[in-house]
Amino acid sequence: MLGLRTTIYKVNNLSEAKAWYVKAFKIEPYFDESFYVGFNIQGYELGLLPEEEQIQKGENILSYWGVEDIQKTYEHLLNLGATKHEEPNNVGGELMVASVFDPWNNIIGIIYNPYFKLPE
Repeated sequence: MLGLRTTIYKVNNLSEAKAWYVKAFKIEPYFDESFYVGFNIQGYELGLLPEEEQIQKGENILSYWGVEDIQKTYEHLLNLGATKHEEPNNVGGELMVASVFDPWNNIIGIIYNPYFKLPE
């Protein structure tokens, strides 16, 4: 195993979701087609896939995107129309996590982790 590479969110309106994620992550997609929109988030892939039919989305898997200011990022996502899933909270030491539902009911996790270092 080489580590996490991609997080995919399924959406029922790809163009609306693309516009929302551009604002949420403050980055333009590097790949933009009718079947997939891809963002490069500091070397990690955030992908949007069109949802052919309504699927049940669960809370059994969470991906956390690293942030420098968890409260500011959490409020930014809520201001864009996300809804609360888990408010920012301390999970030990300086570690803070939070999560929101995007407008398509996908969970976006965010984490402040000053201990995280990429392997060299």
